[in-house]
Amino acid sequence: MATRSTASTKTTKPAAAKAAPAPKAAEKPVEAAEVQTPVKARDVDLHEYIPVKNGFQGILVYVSKRTGETFTWEHFGDEQEMELQELKNAKASSKVFFQKNWFMFDEEYSWVPEYLGVSAYYKNALQLDEFDDVFTMSPDEIYERVSQLSEGQKTSLMYRARHLIAENEVDSNRVIAALEEALGVKLSER
Repeated sequence: MATRSTASTKTTKPAAAKAAPAPKAAEKPVEAAEVQTPVKARDVDLHEYIPVKNGFQGILVYVSKRTGETFTWEHFGDEQEMELQELKNAKASSKVFFQKNWFMFDEEYSWVPEYLGVSAYYKNALQLDEFDDVFTMSPDEIYERVSQLSEGQKTSLMYRARHLIAENEVDSNRVIAALEEALGVKLSER
């Protein structure tokens, strides 16, 4: 077991207190509107219900390890309300739901991933209403945008692409080729 010593073997004299330098005339003081309150510092009610959307192209099931309650989303984009405390528990016990962007939040609740400390997983995420926009992008845009997605969103996009290709809603060989390259999978038999 490692321990940390707090005693110092070297003694130092305390530094003389210096007066803070006066602000230069050219410096602009920070206005209150420019400073954002971090989410952690806000008053947050852990019993607040947060709408959580299914970011997976299919049935999504989450079972609470704390209460045993089962949350089921039948379709992509379906919504269930979960207590913020339950989302904290999910982060601790089932972080994959955040890592793969299976739990998605509307803009009004975009503070939730930051509060939970999982905002890095949502940095490049597509919002649910942006999924079909990918199929109208140029091949270069598709490759650039899709390569930044989490593995979970890539999987969801792959399922959506296969469905749209089968329904002949996406039939551009260049778009399909760009999707296949970005996703690393074969989407159709051309």
